[in-house]
Amino acid sequence: MWFWLVLVVSGLFEAVWATALGHIVTWREPGPVAAFFGGAIVSMGGLWWALKGIPVGTGYAVWVGIGMTATVGYNVIWGGENFNLLKGLLVFGIMACAIGLMLMPEKAPI
Repeated sequence: MWFWLVLVVSGLFEAVWATALGHIVTWREPGPVAAFFGGAIVSMGGLWWALKGIPVGTGYAVWVGIGMTATVGYNVIWGGENFNLLKGLLVFGIMACAIGLMLMPEKAPI
């Protein structure tokens, strides 16, 4: 249980560093640079710890799905990124796959 919780939180921090990276114009900007490095450390550290109890392929796919969904959501709501039905369906599809991987038993019957 704890491995999954840490994985979800670290996936959310993936959105922090990815969004901060998009705001860095020069590496002399303390706010975005600090958010980038802080988010990356928390995100990668959480992924590293969570993979001690979750299979690597599954954990990485879920981490990416959570990070992508959070990054798109944040930037659509606050960053001025365009949103349309197709983008929403595609993001939903990736998130549904990530949730499916989380719920799948370690040894599938097929």
